[in-house]
Amino acid sequence: MGEDIGLWGVPLAIIGGAIRVSTPFLFVSLGECLTERSGRINLGLEGTLVFGAMSAYAIAYETGSPWLGVLAAMIAGTIFGLLHGWICSLPKVNDIAIGIALMLFGMGLAFFFGKSFIQPVAPDLPAISFGFWSDYPQVQAALKVNILFLIGIAASLGLWWMLRNTKIGLRIRVVGDSTDAARAMGLRPNVVKLLSTAAGGAFAGVGGAYLSLYYPGSWNEGISSGQGLMAVALVIFARWNPIYCFWAALLFGGAGALGPALQSVGVTQGYYLFYAAPYVLTLVVMIFTSSAAKTMTGAPAELSITK
Repeated sequence: MGEDIGLWGVPLAIIGGAIRVSTPFLFVSLGECLTERSGRINLGLEGTLVFGAMSAYAIAYETGSPWLGVLAAMIAGTIFGLLHGWICSLPKVNDIAIGIALMLFGMGLAFFFGKSFIQPVAPDLPAISFGFWSDYPQVQAALKVNILFLIGIAASLGLWWMLRNTKIGLRIRVVGDSTDAARAMGLRPNVVKLLSTAAGGAFAGVGGAYLSLYYPGSWNEGISSGQGLMAVALVIFARWNPIYCFWAALLFGGAGALGPALQSVGVTQGYYLFYAAPYVLTLVVMIFTSSAAKTMTGAPAELSITK
C-alpha cells in the first residue's frame, strides 16, 4: 500500500485496518458487556463467534444472501446464549467453567459442520466507500466501511441509552448489582440473566458473520484468532460501558492492523512480531485491571471476578 504516498500509507493502513479488525471485537464486546451487566460472565463467546462465522458462511453460500447468513449467525448465537444461561441457572454451577465448556463445544460443532464449506465461495457483505473523494486508492481502501461497522456504532449508542434510561436497562443493572435487591423489587434474576446472555450471544454471532462474510471473508477453522476471549479483557478495559467498548474495540483493531500496515510500506524484518500486538495489549489490560492498587470501577457486584 504506501508506494504512492510514502509513509502516509502507515497511518492510513492502521485506520483502515482498525475499522476492519475492530468490528468483530465490537460486537462480541457489546454482547459480553450486556451479559456481564446482568451479573454473569460468558467465556463461551469465542465458541459462539466461531460457530456464528460458520453458520453465516454456510447459509450465505446456500441461499446467495449474506444478510440471511447474518440472521442465521444471530439465531445461532442466541441459542448458544440461551443454553449457557439455562445451564448457569442450575444450582452450584460455575459460570466460568460452563463458558469454557461451551466455547469448546461451539468450536467443535463449527469445525465438524463447516468442513464442507471451506472451499466454496459465499457472497460478501456490502460496504460503503467514504473515500470516493480521493484519487488515491490507499485512501479509498482505508475508508471503505462495512455496513456492520456502522450498525455496531448504532448498537453501542443504543445499548448505552437502554442501560441508562429504560426499565429494561434498570432491571439488568439491578440484577447485576444485587440479586437480593432484584428479588425484593419483584424481579426474577435468572430470567433477566438468561435473556441478557441470549442477547449477548446474538451479538457475538453477528461478529462471527462479519469475519466469514467480509474480513477476512472466508470460512476456516482458525478464523477467530481468540477474539472472543480477548473481548472479555476489552469489556473490563471499557469499564462495562458500551460506548467505551466501541473505542476500546478500535484500539484493539488498530493493534491488530499494525503488522499488516508495516508490511504494506516494505518493512520485511520483524514486522510479524507486531501481529502479536493484540495479544500483548490483552495481557497488559488484564495485568493493569487485576492490580491490587486498581479498583474494578463500574463492575457489576454479582460478577465472579469481583468476588
